[in-house]
Amino acid sequence: MNSKLLPTVRLISLTAGLALAISLLFPLWRIDLAAPQYPEGLTLKIYPHKIGGDVNVVNGLNHYIGMRTLHTEDFFEFVILPYLIGAFALFGILTWLVNRRWFFYTWTVLFIMFGVIAMFDFYRWEYNYGHNLDPSAPIVVPGMAYQPPLIGYKQLLNFGAWSFPDVGGYIFLVVGLMLVVGVWMEWKNFRKAAQVPASLIMTTLLIVLTAGCQTGSQPIRFGQDACHFCKMIITDQRFGAEVVSDKGKVFKFDDTHCLFRFLKSGQLSQAQVAGIYVVDYGQKEKLIPAATAFWLQGDAVRGPMGGTLAALETAAARESVNVQLKAKPLAWDEIVK
Repeated sequence: MNSKLLPTVRLISLTAGLALAISLLFPLWRIDLAAPQYPEGLTLKIYPHKIGGDVNVVNGLNHYIGMRTLHTEDFFEFVILPYLIGAFALFGILTWLVNRRWFFYTWTVLFIMFGVIAMFDFYRWEYNYGHNLDPSAPIVVPGMAYQPPLIGYKQLLNFGAWSFPDVGGYIFLVVGLMLVVGVWMEWKNFRKAAQVPASLIMTTLLIVLTAGCQTGSQPIRFGQDACHFCKMIITDQRFGAEVVSDKGKVFKFDDTHCLFRFLKSGQLSQAQVAGIYVVDYGQKEKLIPAATAFWLQGDAVRGPMGGTLAALETAAARESVNVQLKAKPLAWDEIVK
């Protein structure tokens, strides 16, 4: 693993690093919309640091169907993405300077992992905006969602939506292909002399990528995220809950009242539920597993949707909070019955 890179692979590293730096100047993705009333079409462009294109026009249309408006400042990704891309660009140039195979493999694994996570995050972003709709919108079509396609074409009412990489996105795809080709060249040329077998390299790749796809809770963005069941914006930081499916999809709720109504609705079977998390009543915004929480139930506990349950992380915390609430201690098994 300490042997030097092939000259061609070393050049690939430098070229890929410079290409990633250049990608900061261009949009990574684009969503094109076309309808009879907009024959010239509308375009949303996703840059590393902002949303561009016909944002104001699209926001005006979103009002009619109950979608939230798009604002760059609502997405933390636009704050960190330029730095991440810059770090990967620097990594490529350092790989050229360091000239060691292990450094190149590390860069390749991290870059592929970053691409997988970025696409998942983009899908989650589209899903939330396309499904969490205002029920009081002027146009409500029962059962209709307005999630754009991750890639390709989709018909949304009278609009056709196309979603594809833009210049920066194609640079990313080319860089990824170059790195894979570089790994293949190194493996082919040094498979007999490498100190670490190629099978271990591939195993490491699989472990890292699998770790990036594991299911788990996501922070609730209070004041921004909407309850999946009642569609109200989640605001009370003492309450809130999440259900994570076996495929990693996260459903957020404003209190346990909506959580249990969702679980009884049959949208997910018991086998499809990978985890249930609730906000710690005493540590605002902190999510804890529902099954291990220490619960209180009483009229003094008033969730935003009428829930009467409060969750605490420890028994000591429950006793401290219960001095004021004077509620009934419960276990999760008693609640789900």
